Amino acid sequence: MELTVIVPTFNEAPNVAELVRRVEAAVVGIDAEVLFVDDSRDNTPDVIREVAAQHDLPVRLIHRDTPVGGLSGAVIEGLRSTTSRWSIVMDGDLQHRPETLPSIIAKGDASGADVVVASRHVDGGSSDGLSGGVRRLVSQASIKVTKALFPTRLHGTTDPMSGFFGIRTGAIQLDGLHARGFKILLEILARQPLQVAEVPLVFEARLAGTSKADMKQGIALGRQLFDLKFGRISGFAAIGALGAVANLAILAGLQTFGVGYLAAACIAAFVTIIGNFLLQERFIFNDLKHGARGVWKRWWHTFAFNGTESIVRTFVLWVIVENTALHSVFVQAALIAVGFSLRYLYQSRIVYKKMSPEPTLDDIIEAEEARADEPAIPVKATEPV
Repeated sequence: MELTVIVPTFNEAPNVAELVRRVEAAVVGIDAEVLFVDDSRDNTPDVIREVAAQHDLPVRLIHRDTPVGGLSGAVIEGLRSTTSRWSIVMDGDLQHRPETLPSIIAKGDASGADVVVASRHVDGGSSDGLSGGVRRLVSQASIKVTKALFPTRLHGTTDPMSGFFGIRTGAIQLDGLHARGFKILLEILARQPLQVAEVPLVFEARLAGTSKADMKQGIALGRQLFDLKFGRISGFAAIGALGAVANLAILAGLQTFGVGYLAAACIAAFVTIIGNFLLQERFIFNDLKHGARGVWKRWWHTFAFNGTESIVRTFVLWVIVENTALHSVFVQAALIAVGFSLRYLYQSRIVYKKMSPEPTLDDIIEAEEARADEPAIPVKATEPV
């Protein structure tokens, strides 16, 4: 197939019929399909099925009961489920004009680009569909900051956070992407060296429904930029540093009230283990939680390892303080620094390791039946509608 139009949706039922109608009209003469990757909690999947039955254009549906990674996760899942020569990602609210689809393919073929971005910031493009001057200002400022952080990888595009873009099949490594937030194009361009071309995008007003952009998405973008620029370990280090300061403050504070340094060290360790775990769950390993151990198992693994490390550290602290003239706070600081690498490796490689699901009885029966037959053809997790 020439083209798969990937449309991630979340409660976009009122826009589906018009979107499919305009896509079908735009891709006349192109062997194309529409793939909805839907995370909706309303009747959007039913509407997609009804609309698909009224059109000749092939429509597929992936409905995710447990959405992982938000819009980015939906796009990645869509890309994994297609073998078309080009995949074009667009929003489901018709702020992205379907009539732009043929020009994306034409630009990619003419330029040999890996990725073609529909940009609001080239000749012929427009941001008029963004509601309000404040939102346009925030969008422009975000682009400037992002391009300043990644001047080499993003030099080929004026709109690195566009949600409307085409990808040549095989051009990107999906396994290297992190599914999080809205800005999947930024994730793609910042992580891999790619040849990029652009076509104009006239960003229109939403047809129906309400925008999903909010303060949470702004925070998610900040976290994404930090991770892309500095890596996960930097965020882990920042939280570790915060925990270390808290640990030392608790240790020093308790001693001023007459608590012995060993008891104070134990209390400080317990408090900071809990605090660090909660912050790491929320800000560092959030995208790895799906498929890993359950939250309580993650907690107990974290507590067991960090508790053991704290016991060993406290013992070493006792040995050094009792046999030298060094102050306990300075010794504790050095020991915390030594344990940093071990804690990060254990968290990333063990606690948040993706676990293989336990096979069900049906899985076992199916596996036995498959061994008796010809090798099975893999079935994509999609629903033709």
